[in-house]
Amino acid sequence: MKVVIRDNSAKGSLWAAHYIARRINEKAAITDKPFVLGLCTGSTPIETYAELIRMVRDGEVSFKNVISFNMDEYVGLPESHPESYHSFMHRYLFDHIDEPAENIHILNGNAPDPVAECKAYEEAIVKAGGFDLFLGGVGEDGHIAFNEPFSSLQSRTRVVTLTQDTREVNSRFFDNDINQVPRQALTVGVATVLSSKEVVILAFGSKKARALKDAIEGPMSHYCTLSGLQNHPAGTIVCDELSVGELKVNSYRYFKAVEEAEGC
Repeated sequence: MKVVIRDNSAKGSLWAAHYIARRINEKAAITDKPFVLGLCTGSTPIETYAELIRMVRDGEVSFKNVISFNMDEYVGLPESHPESYHSFMHRYLFDHIDEPAENIHILNGNAPDPVAECKAYEEAIVKAGGFDLFLGGVGEDGHIAFNEPFSSLQSRTRVVTLTQDTREVNSRFFDNDINQVPRQALTVGVATVLSSKEVVILAFGSKKARALKDAIEGPMSHYCTLSGLQNHPAGTIVCDELSVGELKVNSYRYFKAVEEAEGC
């Protein structure tokens, strides 16, 4: 596992955007096969998406040959709802880049058969060739996507029930009214994320400090689903100084030394 520590979230977000763009360009230089990208929602990736938009606008990267799959979507929330992940992704990324509409995949939270929707989503990922890179975030309790604590590390795309804690955290997007937050979601599984050739996780702010401590220094456990990244051959956590506040001093020094040696 690589841990990239930047002074603040803005610098961490720029690092992530430039890393994703570099990977897209590197693949485009050697093959005409599409770059398959996993994407997340929430406040954490907004600055990364803003920089990717700028890079597309300035001709530094193109999404014309990118196929994307989003992590999750609420069950029962209309796609047109401002807090649906369909709306979020178009507002903060898709409406501003050159990715073809047919290459964009987001789970349908209003599918008549949610189980069949999840199965088809997994099959579509495989058909696309599997993820080249998955960009994700992490919850305060260490969950990735909507894989709440005690989700199987072998889980695949499925219907999940959201915990009280997650709904309370997400209520800030619903007028601070938890009753407006859906109780269920469709989500890719932990194994779906970890099947990617590369995984990049964004974690900023002091509220993510305990999650990072558990994921990086703790045992690999379904209690902290991000800890599954320990077993990934190319997993990277991009974070800021506030989010690493609970790491051991020697852990912090180790990761900073690796950064310096590799010129990250």
